Amino acid sequence: MMQKVGRKYVAKFNFMHARTGTLWEGRYKATLVDTDEYLLACQRYVELNPVRACIVATPAEYRWSSHRANAYGCQDRLVTPHCAFAAMAGAVDRYEAYRRLFDLPLPSDIIERIREATQFEWALGDQRFRARVASLTARRPEKMPMGRPRLRR
Repeated sequence: MMQKVGRKYVAKFNFMHARTGTLWEGRYKATLVDTDEYLLACQRYVELNPVRACIVATPAEYRWSSHRANAYGCQDRLVTPHCAFAAMAGAVDRYEAYRRLFDLPLPSDIIERIREATQFEWALGDQRFRARVASLTARRPEKMPMGRPRLRR
């Protein structure tokens, strides 16, 4: 479905702007996310991307970010709050709690796990969750060890 939508959109966009070629590099990638903790880490990861790329100093400065809606309650018809966000606290306190998540940097190991899970389309969660996903989908949930398996004697 995403491929079909992408093809139609790119063709129309290219026609309207008198251009050729692709708009996006690579293919669409997605990953399953286990808990609310991982979901909020993913939101922080996405909203901090423009900061890591040195485009802006804070996530709220980036025009295309959902950060203003999530952290300050600004209306954005493209943003639908996740139930994990809604459960953080009462209406006013929720925005303050969300902003406090950004006071500390996202740990580098979490950034790496999010990047690997997205790149290789692995499940993002604890070992039990990844094993469950593997059993239901018949797909590897994580990276295999390097090298050949040892011979059994």
